[in-house]
Amino acid sequence: MKTSTKTASVKEGTGNVFADLGLRAPQEMLAKAQLASLICQVIASHGLNQTRAAALMGLDQPKISALMRGKLKGFSAERLFRCLNDLGQEVEITIRPTSRTGRRGSTHVVAGAK
Repeated sequence: MKTSTKTASVKEGTGNVFADLGLRAPQEMLAKAQLASLICQVIASHGLNQTRAAALMGLDQPKISALMRGKLKGFSAERLFRCLNDLGQEVEITIRPTSRTGRRGSTHVVAGAK
């Protein structure tokens, strides 16, 4: 039996898998994924099935299924905000200057206490 002596190189991630993969608009993609995750958490915490969640959000069940599987094509951040509102969640957007002059701003999703 042969054993391999190859070593794998490991590179620490940035905290944004979409940026690490070199995808376009990684901050937006991460924010949308985080919003979708929050929607899934609210759906689960309310004990809703996909059909009931879809009715509350004014969507059809296949769209909810896609959202819950991370298929976010066709979902803008604004639409995800509305979904959270439809599920009884407040969405607050805070805009503030960056901590360093001349630095480009970023977008983050921060979930508060439930």
